[in-house]
Amino acid sequence: MEFSELIKTATVESVLLSCAGLPPVRGTLCITSHHLLLSSCPGGDGQPGTVELWLLIRNVDAVEKRVQNLGWYQPPRTNDSPRDTRLAGSSGTITLRCKDLKVLQLEIPGMEECLNIASSIEALSSVDSVMMMYPFFYRPQDLRLEEGWHLFPLEQYFQQIAAQTSQWRLSDLNRDFTTCPTYPADVIVPAAVSDDTLRRAARFRQGGRFPVLSYYHPRNGTVLLRSSQPLTGPNRKRCPEDEVLLGMVLDEGERGFIIDTRSAQAAKQARMTGGGTEPKSSYPQWKRLHRPLERGRPLQESFIKLVEACNDASLSMDRWLSRLESCRWLSHVKAALSTACLAAQCLDREEASVLVHGAEGTDTTLLVTALAQVILDPGCRTVVGFQGLLEREWIEAGHPFHLRCARSAYSHARLKQEAPLFLLFLDCVWQLSRQFPFSLEFGESLLLTLFDNAYASDYGTFLCNNEKERCLCKVKENTHSLWAWLNQPEEKKKYLNPLYSHNPLVIWPSVEPQSIQLWQGLFFRWIRPSQYLDEARAEMQRLVEGNEAPAKESAGSRLSQSLSDPAARTENER
Repeated sequence: MEFSELIKTATVESVLLSCAGLPPVRGTLCITSHHLLLSSCPGGDGQPGTVELWLLIRNVDAVEKRVQNLGWYQPPRTNDSPRDTRLAGSSGTITLRCKDLKVLQLEIPGMEECLNIASSIEALSSVDSVMMMYPFFYRPQDLRLEEGWHLFPLEQYFQQIAAQTSQWRLSDLNRDFTTCPTYPADVIVPAAVSDDTLRRAARFRQGGRFPVLSYYHPRNGTVLLRSSQPLTGPNRKRCPEDEVLLGMVLDEGERGFIIDTRSAQAAKQARMTGGGTEPKSSYPQWKRLHRPLERGRPLQESFIKLVEACNDASLSMDRWLSRLESCRWLSHVKAALSTACLAAQCLDREEASVLVHGAEGTDTTLLVTALAQVILDPGCRTVVGFQGLLEREWIEAGHPFHLRCARSAYSHARLKQEAPLFLLFLDCVWQLSRQFPFSLEFGESLLLTLFDNAYASDYGTFLCNNEKERCLCKVKENTHSLWAWLNQPEEKKKYLNPLYSHNPLVIWPSVEPQSIQLWQGLFFRWIRPSQYLDEARAEMQRLVEGNEAPAKESAGSRLSQSLSDPAARTENER
């Protein structure tokens, strides 16, 4: 397929661009294989126009068109020329609703041009082949292709665990992705369990996702595991190898908890279709807790309803509060935080290991295990540590980004497998950053950037559904890593929290309804101007840096004086 075949009209003059909060701009609209560009008209003297819009077409979620036909006219005929009827004064308006929730309006002169532009954008934004997406064509001058892809090897994470205990090992049994197609090549498993036992246990878990280590809690040696549901079925089948695997996690007399992210009723229904839960008789040291979390269609519809309510400027206060409650998004945030807190509490306070799973183990399971680590581990609350967590618990762990983030909140297409699980995670992290403003090294801007890139990106980090697909598409060889861009010093500085102070403690968030707030920075980002908030953040940064400089100078003077003054040196030694 050639991109040129999908572009019916490549350039249109005198297009008016409108976007909430910004003055309208008129200019030349161009469509390329991956971008929509609008260059404003030159200011005279042959000066080139300014590019006012540079929109990745993959970011377009819905295209709405409205055409105005103002009449027809017939030019005079000469020399028996054929009858010619033309459209007079026709124009059209295209509304582009983007995956990052931005809404743009284009007023295009000419009905045919309007329809052609709309058709071209719809076709280009619907290209589903991973290798035809923009990351495979993007080549920034200041980044190398291999940069950033190997910043967070699982081997490095395992070494941190191995320095504290010898009960776990790094296994490469999945190096060819045959044991589990959605796991990475390497996984961390109990040292006493052989690869053959793991392969047999994998056949007893949906999609082959056998229990693997997600997090080791250094304070007491408990562990957080994740997997998919066991395939017990209606006949309550057993798997000795799976029982041995989970038995090896606990010492004699210890207990563990299995947090099932489905309701007890849903788990029971799953057993009728071949799935199920771990029976108490086969796993006597493990206690099962059901904490249902929505996924799939209900979560996507909740997202859609919330965005619709946020965009409706005509709502009264009562109607707004009613719509906010009925969409249930904040209830999903509360449920996710509550379940993550439960997992963290079992590990830290009950001193008990935890296994988390739902059905497939690629959605709500990862939401809980990743959130629990942000709560427990101060290392995951730094910029680099958070990136490593996302790489380990979302990307390599097999969250199907290509399926879940195919459409955002505006799409008119019939829902398939879209669901904003990753957005829900980011929202929960924002709730933590609001309740603990000094404890996270990064600010809201990093979370917003991650949301944008999960749905449409110049980088290959969130492409595909799992590591096997990324290997087949050669993503790491042919695209740039988002982490390489974010970790450039000048870029990284934009995402830092100026109030950050290292907090070695567990952060226990309040999950009371009064404590859960709407993430206005995301859901109102394009609706209200952010100028004053941006200015306030810049002033905060300036004040913090201004206070740090004298403190550093003062400390440096004292050190210099101490080194040069024997009396001062003696005082310090005292």
